[in-house]
Amino acid sequence: MKTLLYITAHPINSYSNSVTVGNKFIETYREANPEDEIVHLDLYKEDIPEIDFDLLRRWGQPPSGESFDGLSDESKVKAVRMRELVEQFVAADKIIIANPVWNLMFPPVLKSYIDTIFVPGITVKPANNGMRGLGGLVGTAQGKKVVHIQASGTILSYGEFEKLNFGDSYLRAVLTMLGIEDFQTIYVEGMAQYKDQADEIKSKALLEATELAKKF
Repeated sequence: MKTLLYITAHPINSYSNSVTVGNKFIETYREANPEDEIVHLDLYKEDIPEIDFDLLRRWGQPPSGESFDGLSDESKVKAVRMRELVEQFVAADKIIIANPVWNLMFPPVLKSYIDTIFVPGITVKPANNGMRGLGGLVGTAQGKKVVHIQASGTILSYGEFEKLNFGDSYLRAVLTMLGIEDFQTIYVEGMAQYKDQADEIKSKALLEATELAKKF
């Protein structure tokens, strides 16, 4: 049995094109893999801690021992929650991330989540030849696969705005540093730029999600 972690980053799921396509992916995946566990992490409904003064000084420390005892009560709660999220991420075999593009980037809560799971000594560590991610750390899961579902009103995957595709390129880069090289993207893009083609664009993305989910 595999575990799939489904991460969504939109405050109004019923309004979100990225979540709509993500839900279609999950629906199809569940039909193809009924034995697998699917965990939904809605970043706008979950407690995603932000790095504060205490946590920044002790970034990467486990919630135990002297360093943990030195935290404020509020920061202790954050530290424990961060560890829970890191362990959940490490335990997942497959990961789906669905988000919109706001002002050329994904919502800030997704950046807070990335800050939470990017932990020295757990998901990444320095090595003689650079940084080593999950595949190079003893006792952590290997062979993770990621599908990023990104919705944007403007086409960002190619054309004149390709250099502004910061969200997808950032996720690809940071997850590569964590040792995850199997990274695919489903774009739901151009629906505002080409309003007359909006239905066709969305249908294409839903079909792509369906086909990818069957073999993911």
